[in-house]
Parts: sequence; C-alpha cells; structure tokens
Amino acid sequence: MSAIQSQTRPLSRASVFVLLPLVLSMQQVHAQEQTDEEELTVLGPLVVWGTQVQSSSVKLGSEGIGIRQADHISDLLRSVPGVDVGGAHSLNQRITIRSMDDKDLRISIDGANQNTYMYHHMGNLQIHADILESVDIDVGNNSVINGGLGGSVRFRTKSAEQLLEEGQRAGGRVQLSHGDNSGSSAAITGYGRLTDSVDVIAYYNGVKRDNHEVGGGEIRDFSGNAIEGTDGTVRGLEGDLSDALVKFGWDINDNHRISLGVESYVDEGDYSYRPDMGLATDLAITNNLGVPLLWPTEFSRDTFTLNYEGESMQAGSINATLFHNDSTLQRDESGWADNEAFADSAAQVEGEALNTGVNVIVRKDLGMHGITYGAEVTKYETDFNAAYDNGTRDSASENIVDSAIFVQDRIRLNERFSLTPGLRYNVQENDTTVSDDTFDDVTAALAADFDLTPAIHLRASTTQLFKGPEIGEVFTGAGLYDTANADIQQETGLNTELSVAYADAVLGADEFSAGITLFNTQLNDYIYDYAPIAEADGGGNWKDNIGDMNIRGVEAYVGYDIGQFEALFSYSIADSELDADSDYLALDEARLDRKQGDTFAIGLDYHLADARLALHWDTLVVDSLSAGVDLDGATENNAKDGFAVHNISARWHPAAVDGLSLTVGVDNLFDEYYASQSSRTGLSLHPRFGELYLQDYEPGRNVKITAEYTF
Repeated sequence: MSAIQSQTRPLSRASVFVLLPLVLSMQQVHAQEQTDEEELTVLGPLVVWGTQVQSSSVKLGSEGIGIRQADHISDLLRSVPGVDVGGAHSLNQRITIRSMDDKDLRISIDGANQNTYMYHHMGNLQIHADILESVDIDVGNNSVINGGLGGSVRFRTKSAEQLLEEGQRAGGRVQLSHGDNSGSSAAITGYGRLTDSVDVIAYYNGVKRDNHEVGGGEIRDFSGNAIEGTDGTVRGLEGDLSDALVKFGWDINDNHRISLGVESYVDEGDYSYRPDMGLATDLAITNNLGVPLLWPTEFSRDTFTLNYEGESMQAGSINATLFHNDSTLQRDESGWADNEAFADSAAQVEGEALNTGVNVIVRKDLGMHGITYGAEVTKYETDFNAAYDNGTRDSASENIVDSAIFVQDRIRLNERFSLTPGLRYNVQENDTTVSDDTFDDVTAALAADFDLTPAIHLRASTTQLFKGPEIGEVFTGAGLYDTANADIQQETGLNTELSVAYADAVLGADEFSAGITLFNTQLNDYIYDYAPIAEADGGGNWKDNIGDMNIRGVEAYVGYDIGQFEALFSYSIADSELDADSDYLALDEARLDRKQGDTFAIGLDYHLADARLALHWDTLVVDSLSAGVDLDGATENNAKDGFAVHNISARWHPAAVDGLSLTVGVDNLFDEYYASQSSRTGLSLHPRFGELYLQDYEPGRNVKITAEYTF
C-alpha cells in the first residue's frame, strides 16, 4: 500500500465547513478599467515573487497566488468566478469561461495570440504558471476591444522592470520545488539594468513531472470497481518540461518603452495517446488494439514579441505588439506496427501552427470623453506532415487572416454616470478545406456605469458577438480529412450583463465588499465541429451551424478584509441550451459539454507580520450535474459527480536569512477522488472497445514544499 493510501483523514469535511466563514472579498465591477500594470505585493520589506490575477469581477493579489505553489494554470484561475481549467495532463491545460472552451476565447501571452487548435485531445494553451507576472481575464465579452465569443485571457510574463526595486541594478532568484504526488522543479532567474535605460531578464524553469496517484489510491470503473491492471497511479503523465525566457527592455525616455521577448517552451515524454481522457479509456483501447499505452511525444512553443508602450499629450497612450508564435506537436507513432493489422499507420507525425500578427491600442482622454481605438491583424497558418514507415507521406496546410478595427468612447456625463458605446469591424479571410469564403461583420457595444452612492456601483452592458469558422485541427491533418461546407455561416450573437458591486468599511471590516453579475449570452448559428451527417447522405460528421446556443447564469461574491485577515467567497453557475435547427433536432436542448454544476470557491488568508508568516486555505466545491443531452460529451452516461477540494499552505520569510522564503502546503488535503467537470468525464459506449470510462482524474493528496532565495 502506498504512503498516500495509508494516510488517515483526521478532519471531517463537515468540521471544515464549520470553520469557514461565508464571507469573501471582491474588486468592484469597474476593476476592468484599471491599467494592466500591477505591482508585486510587499510583505514588510520583502518583495514576493507571484502572479497578479485580475478579472472583470475579482482581483487576487500576488502573495495569495504565490503561496499556492502553482504548477498548473488551474492553480491560478480556478478561484475566479466563471472560470475553470480542465485537464490533469500537462498537455491539456484547457481554460473555460462560462462553459465555453478555449477555442471560443481570445488568449494571448505578452500580446501574442495563442489560439491554435492543435489537437482535440489537448488544450490550446501551454505555459507554466511560475513565469507569469499577471493574468488579466475578461469574463464574458463586454466591449469591442478584445474579441472572443466568451471573453479573453491575457497572460503577461515576468520582466526586469517589474522586479527591480528603485535604485537596484541587478537581482536574481533561485527556486526549488517538490511535490510527493506531482514532481519536482528548479527555476533560476537573473535580471538587471545593462545601462540606465536598458534592462534584461533571463529565466529558466525545468520541471520533472511524475505520474500522479488519484485520491484514495484506487482507479475505479463506472460501477465503482477497481480496474484490473491498475494500482492507483495514472500512467502517461511522466515527462520533462522546460520554459525559458529572455526579455530586453529599453526606456527610450520617461514616456516611451520598447521590449523584446523570446520564450521557448518544451514539454516531452512518453505520454498517453489521448491526454484528455482517463487511464481507463486508454487501457480499454490499447489492450483491444494491441498497441502501446505510451507514445513518445513532444510539444514545443516559441514566442517572439516586440512591444511598444508610449504616452504623449497629443496621441495619448499607445500599446502596440508585433508577434510570431510557433507551436509544434510531434509524436512517434511507429508503435502502430506492434499490431500487423495497423502497420501502415506507423509514422512520424508532426503538426505545426504559426500565428503572426500585430495589434495596436490607443487610449486618449479628451475631457468628458475617454477614447479607445485600435486595430489588429493575425495570420493563422497550419501544416501537417506524416512520414509513414512504409514510405508514403501525408501533408496538408491551411491559413486564415483575421483582422479588426475598433473604437469606443467612455462618455462621462457627470461624476456618477457614464456611457460607453463602441463599434468593431471584423473581417476573416478563410483558405481552409471547410471554407474558402470571407466573413465580415460590424458589431456594436454599449455599457452604462452609475455610482448610486460612493459605495454602490451599477453596470449594464450589451455587446454584439462575431466569430468566423476557425481553422481546422492541426494534428489530425490540418484539414486533410475535413469536409467542405460551402454553406457554413459565421457565428453572431449578443452578450448582455447586469451587475451590482458594493465596497465600504462596514460590519467592523477594513473593507466589506459584495456583488452579483447576471448574464445572458446568445450565440446564433453556433458552429459544432462534429455535427452529425444523415445516414442517407453518407453518415459521419462535419463542421456546421447547428442552431442557436443560449448561455445564462450568475456570478456572485462577498468579502471581508480586516487587519491581517482576508476572506474571499464566490459562486457561479452557467446554464447552456441549444435551440437546434431542423437538420439537427437530435441535439435540441443540448448543453455545452464543459458545463459545471453550481460552483463555490472560498479563500482565506492570514498574515502574521511579526512572525513573517502567511497562511492560506482555499476550498472549491462543485455540485453534481445530472445527465442530459450535450455536445461532444460521454454518449452513455454524461452525469458529472460533485466534489470538494481543500488546499492549505504556509509561507515563511526567516529573518535570519534575508531573501529566503520557505513554502509548504498540501493540495487536495482530504485525498478527494475527483475529476474537474471541465475535463473529460462520464461513460461512453464504443462499438469495438465497449465501455470507455472517460474520467480524467486529478491528483490525490499532494504535499508540496518550495524553497526560494531572492537576491
């Protein structure tokens, strides 16, 4: 029996909830108007390495994030109302906002668009949490600036400018981390000023990931029985990850700055063929086919960015980014030759996605008018190559050019009331197997902000939506096996929100804050990648418009900060339902597969300044979800089990060693056996493989320790 299996659970879940106050803190709704530049939290005289997480509804400080020892994007974002990250595999960090997955979001790193539909068994974003300075999230599309059906996520990597204190010429940081159920990592950073106007940062993080053990130490099938041939450890996760960054900054003068960044990310190992599906499914398929369980795989991402930030009395503030993003997925599939029947499939397979573009945003204050305008152009290119062992080859390529111009005006009618109208023109030129058409549309947005009192802020907004048919999946052929659809239409829609936020020093708190957002997102001509083709027309599936998808829900938060104590509580739910077209009535009333049940998050932080100690507890509780028609979910039983996960951690800065910090924590404190509801879940039936239990289980209890020295 493993050490994890033999550990006891001295605290009951009920006793924990008695100790947790039903209070939390939240940034006011107009937090989205803050600038992107954030400072590191300071604990006494000590600067803390961490990530600032800010969304349109809530802001989390860098100390509260850093103490979590984040080694997966989910550690950063799961406490944000309306946001989740599915996927237990390092290749499958799949961000969802209000049940919409990353293909419907606008995701960028240092201004470089990351939307690359590499492989339907993995997520579209690969980055390690430690490298991030900030994450800025738009929960829902509420303006004409960022695009994306469901919102946007903007990651910003560390910079010397952010880390250097006033008067400091150089600095560095070394970090060692270990988790007994996750793996180990070592990171080293150096940063400094080469001259009074030029700074540089060099960062490297190497991670050795282990196969993790599930909660309870036993992998069970849909009926609750232990799966033969398993020992509680999920195979196909063990691998090596490296993330390196070099970024130069040049302050031309006090008002103009240029930065050049190069990031290289590599994730490689003998991985499962389907990183988003559980071990039970992998075993059922590979045992039936007589092929390997694990396949040599490498994913790499190279991102080059040139950023300009400027400000002048005449032009206002200008932010511009020129970028090139190259993502490549390679897999050695010679293992198909282990079964003579599949020998012709043995190959070296590679898919590559290139995103190249430029975006410019200008902001100017003209008295009662706050004008924001800009433009963006991104070219998406994909290439697929398969070199088969029998001497044959397959190859294909596609490209899309996506462009937009936009303008919005925040009109301050008086000190308490403002209106923000906006217009955006979108044009998308497709050269793909599915479509070679051009799609374009003018979308508009209107928001009203009203300070009812100094403590109460009201906001109402409505934003028209646009998205053309996206480029084909790269790793399965880059359109090679897609079906042309000359009649496919762009997606349009409307996102409408009403929110109230309150913040004041009441109820004995330094700040008590609370708020609620009601939203309704209507997506017309919703595009489904696996729309079923009638048997009379040949069967199978293709990419097509299937009807109108409606998503509606609530995000709420309450908070209480007093002295050294901070508490955060949030609640969110997003219900989705398809009004199917006549050709797809079998999908009528279907929900989005990434939908979660009612979700509650609680975070508690306490700082003991004299002891130079910070304490943290967070809890995520997700209610179960009953079975129902959905898109791309399990075919036999797609009900989702509820779960409650608790994490604790403590961070200490010993006075005897300046710059040293020690962090210890336990993720999944009570060893919960669970899968995120944004991951693959449920039971499917396959005509050849029989029952496929898709559950992508998260790690069980994981004791983590991190030693960090900053100099």
